Amino acid sequence: LGDRVVSDDPFERDFDLRGRGLALNPTVFTERRVLWNLLEDSLPAAAYPVRAVGTLWEATGAPPGDPLARVVGPGRAALLHLLDTPSTTTDLARLTGMSAGNVSQHLAALHAAGLTSRTRQGRHVLYRNTDAARVLLRASQGG
Repeated sequence: LGDRVVSDDPFERDFDLRGRGLALNPTVFTERRVLWNLLEDSLPAAAYPVRAVGTLWEATGAPPGDPLARVVGPGRAALLHLLDTPSTTTDLARLTGMSAGNVSQHLAALHAAGLTSRTRQGRHVLYRNTDAARVLLRASQGG
């Protein structure tokens, strides 16, 4: 708001930084609050919680050397490995690093082959592996 930083902080605070600037640092080490460093003798800084930290250490697709990737391609294999959990196209694009359009094309092919199902939940369409995809994944892992 103009020359102000507004945060969802339970404590009402108003600081004059006197032109010293403010370093904004995203962090995974705080969950809900902004951590402020507003001491007179140091650079003013705020560490704020990043979004989607719950997915930070999640798998991003097919494991290296995955035999399934040789059959259906690395993009589709990556999606099948992630679709044990219902996910949107946007979620899958973020996790795999593919564009949303590319993910959408792969999902359309997987759905046409009967390997994914889709359900609408509000404004979102969630994709998930079918039983056929789970059998294919197990077979590719030698089990």
